[in-house]
Formats: sequence, C-alpha cells, structure tokens
Amino acid sequence: MKKKTKTHLGFELLAIFLAGFSSNFLRVESQSQDADVMLALKKSLNVPESLWSGSDPCNWKKTVACSKEGRITRIQLGRKGLQGTLPPNLRNLTELQIFELQYNNISGALPSLSGLNKLQSILVDDNQFESIPSDFFTGMTLLETVDIDNNPFSAWEIPVSLKDATQLRSFSANSANIKGKIPDFFNADVFSSLTSLHLAGNDLEGGLPASFAGTQIQSLWLNGQKSKLSGRIDVIQNMTYLQELWLNLNGFTGPLPDFSGLKDLQRLNLRDNSLTGPVPASLLSLPSLLVVNFTNNMLQGSVPVFKPGVAVDMNKDSNSFCLPNPGNCDPRVNSLLSVAQLMDYPLTFAHSWKGNDPCQDWIGIACPNGNISVVNFQKMGLTGEISPAFASLSSLQKLLLADNNLTGTIPESLTSLPRLTEFNVANNQLYGKIPNFRSNVNLITTGNKDIGKDRSSSPPSSGTPPSDAGGSSGTGGRRAHVGVIVPAVIGTVLVLCLIGFVAFCWFRMKRKKLSRVQSPNALVVHPRHSGSDNESMKITVAGSSVSVGAVSEAQTVPSSEAGDVQMVEAGNMVISIQVLRTVTDNFSEENILGKGGFGTVYKEGKASIETRIAGTFGYLAPEYAVTGRVTTKVDLYSFGVILMELITGRKALDETQPEDSMHLVTWFRRMYINKDTFKKAIDPTIELNEDSLASILTVAELAGHCCAREPYQRPDMGHAVNVLSSLVELWKPSDQNSEDIYGIDLDMSLPQALKKWQAFEDGSQSESSSSSLLPSRDNTQTSIPPHPYGLANSFSSADAR
Repeated sequence: MKKKTKTHLGFELLAIFLAGFSSNFLRVESQSQDADVMLALKKSLNVPESLWSGSDPCNWKKTVACSKEGRITRIQLGRKGLQGTLPPNLRNLTELQIFELQYNNISGALPSLSGLNKLQSILVDDNQFESIPSDFFTGMTLLETVDIDNNPFSAWEIPVSLKDATQLRSFSANSANIKGKIPDFFNADVFSSLTSLHLAGNDLEGGLPASFAGTQIQSLWLNGQKSKLSGRIDVIQNMTYLQELWLNLNGFTGPLPDFSGLKDLQRLNLRDNSLTGPVPASLLSLPSLLVVNFTNNMLQGSVPVFKPGVAVDMNKDSNSFCLPNPGNCDPRVNSLLSVAQLMDYPLTFAHSWKGNDPCQDWIGIACPNGNISVVNFQKMGLTGEISPAFASLSSLQKLLLADNNLTGTIPESLTSLPRLTEFNVANNQLYGKIPNFRSNVNLITTGNKDIGKDRSSSPPSSGTPPSDAGGSSGTGGRRAHVGVIVPAVIGTVLVLCLIGFVAFCWFRMKRKKLSRVQSPNALVVHPRHSGSDNESMKITVAGSSVSVGAVSEAQTVPSSEAGDVQMVEAGNMVISIQVLRTVTDNFSEENILGKGGFGTVYKEGKASIETRIAGTFGYLAPEYAVTGRVTTKVDLYSFGVILMELITGRKALDETQPEDSMHLVTWFRRMYINKDTFKKAIDPTIELNEDSLASILTVAELAGHCCAREPYQRPDMGHAVNVLSSLVELWKPSDQNSEDIYGIDLDMSLPQALKKWQAFEDGSQSESSSSSLLPSRDNTQTSIPPHPYGLANSFSSADAR
C-alpha cells in the first residue's frame, strides 16, 4: 500500500514539474517571439539607438513597457519622426495593450492586428499608411480608443468586425478615405460606452442612421464628406448626450429638429447644407449653447436671436430669412411657412421665398391685385399633407396642388375660404371624406384612388409625381395643355437668362480685347437604322445663336437621290441634308462626340464658317429638344457644368490637368468648399470685386446644386430661372456707352437687340430696314443666319470673360 502511494506521489510530482517546465518554456518562447517582433519593428522603422538600445525590448524604457512575465504591453512611439513600414507579425504581440505611432511618416500597409484581445488603445493617426485590412479589428474585445485620422488609405468601408469592440469609447477616422454609408451598428446596444465618433472629411454618403438615437455619443463629427451626406437630421433630437455636433459641408435637407432634449449641447455647426424652415425656439433656449453656425443654408422665417454669450456665425444673406435683421415676418409669410411645414419645408420654396413680401416673385404665388389670389404648387414633387393654414389666406381664389405626392385628408377649414373658386388636388394620394365646399367652387379630386375612404390603402411613394391621368375633360384637359406650355416658357426664360449672362461677359471681354477660342459645336442624329446611305434618320440641330424659343420637333427625313436637296427643319432653322453631311464629314465616326439615349452627338467636321450648323449655344439644345418635343425632364446637370465652365474658363474634361483635377465638376466642388481656394478657381480674366464675386458665388452655388449626384437633389428649372433672373440687373454694365454697344439699349428684348446687331452688320442704322432674323426657306446656299458684329465665328468659355 505504501509503495502504491509513493508511486502515485511520484507521478504527481512529475506532473507538477512538467507543468512548470511547460509554462516556463512557453513564457520563454513568448518572450523570445516578442523580442523577434520588436527587433523587426526597430529595423523596419529605423528606430535610432537613442530610443531603442540593446537587444532586450524590455530595457527600451520610456517608449516600451513589459509585464512581470517579460511580455510587451505598450509601444509608444508618437511624434518621433519615424519613417518606414510596419512588419506583418505585429499580431504576435498577444499581450499588447497600448499601440501608439501617431504623427510620424510611416507608410505602407497597416498590418492586421486581429486577435489582440487585450489591446485597448490604437493611435496611428497622421501617418502615410496606404491600406487597412478588413479584419483589422477582429477579436479586439477590450478596445476603447481608435485614432486613425489623416492617413491616405485606399478606399475602404468601416468593417463589421469593429462590432467586436463592445468597450469602444472613442473612434476617430477623419480624412481616412472611408466610403459607403455610415454603418447602423453604432447604436446603444452594441456600443454602450461610445461617446466620441469622428468621421469627418471622408467619402461617406446616404443619411444619418436611425440607430444613432439613444446613444451616449457626446461628440459627433461628420462634416466635409466628398460625396455629401444627405437627407434629414431628425435623429439628432434623440441623441440627448450630444455636446458638439459638426455636420457642415454636406447636403442635408429639411427642417431643423426639436432641440429641447439636448440640454448639454455646446457647439453646433450646420453650415453649408440645404436646411430649410425656421430656427426652432427650442435651440434658442438651450442653457449650455456656446457656438452655432448656420451660414449657407436655406433657413426661413425670422432671424433667430440667441442668448448673450453665444458665438453665432449665420451670414444672414446666405439664408432665406424674411428680414435682414431680427423682427417679425409679414403675416402672409408666416401663413405660407405654416403651409410649407406639413410639406417639410421644400427646398424649392426656400430657394425662391426670400424677403418679406410673398407677392415679390415667390414661386407658386400670384398676387394680381396685391393680395395672394393664386397658389399654384402643381407638379412640384411635394410630399407631406395639405395644411389647414391655407385657410388663413382669405384672399385666395385658386388653390392648385395637382400632380404631387401629397397624402392625408383635405382639411375641413378650407371650406371657409370666402373667395375660393377653384381647388385642384388631382393625382395625389389623398384619402378620407371630401369636405362640403360651396357650389361655385370647381373641385377636382380625380386621380386619388382612396379619396372617400377612411384611410390610404398604400404607403406614400417617394418617386416622381404621378402624370396626368388619360383623357380627362373640362379643367383637366386645360391642365394638360398648360402642362405643355409652361415648361416651354420656363425653358425659354432659362436660355434667355444664360444668353444675358454670356452677352454681359462678352461685352466685358471685348473691352479687355481678349482672344477668342473655338468651342465644340454639336449635332444630334437619331438613326432609324444603320448601314446604307438610303436610310432615314431623325436629326436634332443643337440650336443656333439666334434661336431663343423652345426648339420644335425635329423632322424625320428620308434620304434621296444625289441631285435632290433635302431640308431639315429644327425650330426656326432650315438646313439641307447636304449641309449636314458636309459639317459632319458624312456623319463620320471620327466626329462623334458621344452616344446616349437621345441619339448620336457629332462635332463639326472640316466645313467652312458659312456652313457651320451649331451656333454659340448649340451644346444647350439636348436639354430642351432631344426627343423632338418640349419636356420637363431637363438635364440640369449639363447646365450646371456649363455654368462651371463659364466661371472657371476650364473645359468639362481637361486631360492636361493632374488626375484629381481632370474632371471639372469634382475639382469645382473641392475648390468651392473654401472661399479662398474658390477665388483661385475663378477665371483670371474676370474682373473681381465685391459685387462681381457675390454674383459669381451665387451662380457657383446654383451650379453645384445642378450637378448634385442624385437627380432628386437637383433643383427644378424654375429655380434656376429665379436665381439667374435675379442677377440680370447686376449683370448690366454700369458704364453703358451707346457707341461701345452699337446703339443697343440693354432694356430691349433679345429679338430687338438681335435686329439691332443685324442692322449694324448690314450697315443700316434703321431698325425698320433690318432684314428678317430668319433665313428664307428658298435660300439653299446656306441656312445660317448672320451673327452679330464683333462676335467670333465660334464661341468658347473664354469668350464669356
């Protein structure tokens, strides 16, 4: 029995000895492994001996710390002027807790640190790291602080593996080239301790995730996104721990939320967005507020008055407040803002509704007798509900809300309008009982499938407004007719505004005796088939320098025998097929500028000046008549590019520029962010002063909106007209001289001015003796009308200076 006991005891002692030996062996092996990693790190970063001397990393005091077992727990090499790359085996430092390399010049790939489950802090900001692996954060369950700001990473998305870091308190990745949407996992359930989230200066897009609500985030930086964050910012009203919020330089829209729950908010920066509606009183009364910035938005209503001690940056002219200084708005303004409230304060209204008199060029508002008599919001893509506040407009005679996406019911209060004669809500998504209007009210509710029902049978759509329902009669038929005429008029006005702007710039250019450069001319051809010369084709001539109206339907012309003279009528121009073949080198493939849904666009070929087809504004035509008819689906993006060309003197695509500046739109957006850099982007031939710069900034802002990435973010044509037409008076030369401008009165209509020009060209001083602007259809030599004296035979952005 004793022998067995001794044997058993011997085995126990052996087991204890082996366990201790194994533990010591593993510890020594780990220490050796850590040493190998650290020596590799020292070599790859060329760490000087004054910092890391000797072969034992645990003796590298100040910048390295070890545990009692000799394992590496801290690496702190911030601001040491280091260069080089990191070794790939850093993840072998399994006891590492603190990793700091900030403010050096380290490049290459940031190696994966996945599996370092004891790591608490990563500071590698302000280096030159080129990439970050997708599994970088995997298994970091104790991670609290991340700072990877200002590294030129290749484009990457915040990985789902970050969710492993449930102890995360601060995540900072400003200017780290993050793309995509903000992940929805930054919520209180995953990150219950997160107080700081900084993602400024990246390429994020989309909206604020609803998961932000209820978090303990105190500092949120999302400003300066290249692709622009968008949508509403309502979610911040439920981020009650917020102390600072930076959302500037984005594309957020809609009204400001309720701030009453944000008792700790100190700094609020919302400048350079497209926010609308009044500034809520809940913000003005916040006790902790120190700084607020609202410059360059579309905020409406009265100028807000903050409590003493609040630093306010709110350039009042850069918003849409009713008055330049604090004071009460006109009651009619307040009524219309109440109307807009249930429609979420549309951006279209905010762009136009400026000043304190709604009868002064407010979109959708007509005051034939000095009072608001007509409200016409048809086909504006409006959402929301019909406001009972319409009832406060007692002089209202016509209320036209057709062809939108309005939901809800028709307010009973509207029946009290004493002068109402027409109420049109056709083609919306209204439901509920129709109130009893007076018998003399022309009430139109067709196209609302749930009208008369208790509730809507479908959720509101977010797409484009519904089109007119088929063959309606009476007022509905008249609406369809008006729907064709109005876009034509607006399109004409838009072209007139652009012509006015270019003409003014030309006059200034003439005084400075600038040289002229040729710009591309264009012709749009819609082939019916492909192959032989005997096929028919549909041709759209891209406008002319004298055509100021909407371009009429292009004609389909069958080809003919060689001796025949075939004519194409495009708008007011009559052009022979032979001429078209000449200017395009018989529709040569080499002269194709591009192909798209509208057809093929040709540049002019080797033709004489007399046979040039496209005139000064030829490249604008596809906006208005590429399908041969007036249409409201105008490509505002192209118009925005043209405005950018006029402002900068640059081409839309300039392959002589560096790669990041080759595309005008992206370069323009980047330059426009800062006023100083934007001044450098303006064509140097433009004479800059305080007034001209203000006008250019207005046009630049319009160009930026027109070139928004998403079509729904672009303004409608009516807004572009309003913006440009408001500058017409400013664009007139202040030192008018009849000799300089050949006797042309700048108050003349454009056709009158063109007649004057032509009269001067013909040597005649009499308007009555000037010939018709349009060529005779019997003249088959040339269909090109004379151009005004002094204009180059071709036109480029440089001529607009």
